[in-house]
Amino acid sequence: MAKLPKKLELKLEKRRQDNALRVLPQPQSLIDFSSNDYLGLAQKQDLANDVSKLLKENELNPNGSSGSRLLTGNHVMYKELEDFLAKYHNSEAALVFNSGYDANIGFFSSVPQRGDIVFYDELVHASIRDGIKIGNARSYKFTHNDMEKLSKVIERSRNDLDEDAEIYIVTESVFSMDGDTPDLKALAQFCSENNYHLIVDEAHALGVFGEGKGLISQLGLEKEIFARIITFGKALGSHGAAVLCSNALKRYLVNFARSLIYTTALSPHTIASVLVAYSYMMKNGGIQRKKLRFNIDYFKERIRTLEIQDNFINSDSAIHCLILSGNKKVKQLSEQLQEAGFDVKPILSPTVKEGEERLRFCLHSYNTKEEIANLLQIVKTYI
Repeated sequence: MAKLPKKLELKLEKRRQDNALRVLPQPQSLIDFSSNDYLGLAQKQDLANDVSKLLKENELNPNGSSGSRLLTGNHVMYKELEDFLAKYHNSEAALVFNSGYDANIGFFSSVPQRGDIVFYDELVHASIRDGIKIGNARSYKFTHNDMEKLSKVIERSRNDLDEDAEIYIVTESVFSMDGDTPDLKALAQFCSENNYHLIVDEAHALGVFGEGKGLISQLGLEKEIFARIITFGKALGSHGAAVLCSNALKRYLVNFARSLIYTTALSPHTIASVLVAYSYMMKNGGIQRKKLRFNIDYFKERIRTLEIQDNFINSDSAIHCLILSGNKKVKQLSEQLQEAGFDVKPILSPTVKEGEERLRFCLHSYNTKEEIANLLQIVKTYI
């Protein structure tokens, strides 16, 4: 094989020296405190059986979609899913993408135009940042969940505004690396009063809040949001994503979102899996969310009892993060937990800021009190 270019080898060596080199993990039979399968749907065999039944009912047997959605890949189940999503999430329209990454890349690279400005929370997903970077609009980050700082950043940028400039504000309803939530009501009101366009990524809220519909639904803000991005690979245990938006914006994305136009569509099996997951969640999600909520509350109770709550970022979601500065230190505790049978992953810099390295605990409906208690006892001993 050809030798790796020197510049690339130097970048890898820098990662090694920083104790931040990423490797693909091997599957392990550990107690899950790491995956995004919050409700346990990815593990349910009866859902897989229902997917096969649904495909047979619709006489869809191909292994793949055979092309992009604008060519041959837009099979009948796409319309069924998008019609369902729009109704279920109280949106005019829905447009399905192959992944949350594709949805964010496609949206943010095509919607904000040259002369527009995007203001994004400093902790938004990398896919949002990448989409903004590809696009032609200017962009500024603002301090995490700080409305006052956002207002100041916008005010300082007014001299950069074109006469016909649009302003886009971007946040998440549950942040993936902190597990916390912005004041969405205040943010929606702020955007409404100033005619700004608010975009909210609901990847980690779908299935967990608002009877499964997300935090925007729980707060009754559906009509105040320019666009919502939802993903199916977390609480729904499947794959893919969708942008919830107006009919006009959907038409625009179909014409200009390159990550939708120039990629092979999802297979009928994948779309059927999403429909079945939603059906299961509507029937049984309440039970799973109740179990998840119990585990979230118990986790928070235990860290208070152990007097280690100050080491954690405050969160009411399924994501809880222990700040443990330094890649070496956080990897050591992760390895200790894995040796004890718990799958807890370290989040290293540069994924997070240097000094804010952490262990990320993902809670699920299927975790037990004993597992949570034993896990946190090891943490307490270490820190």
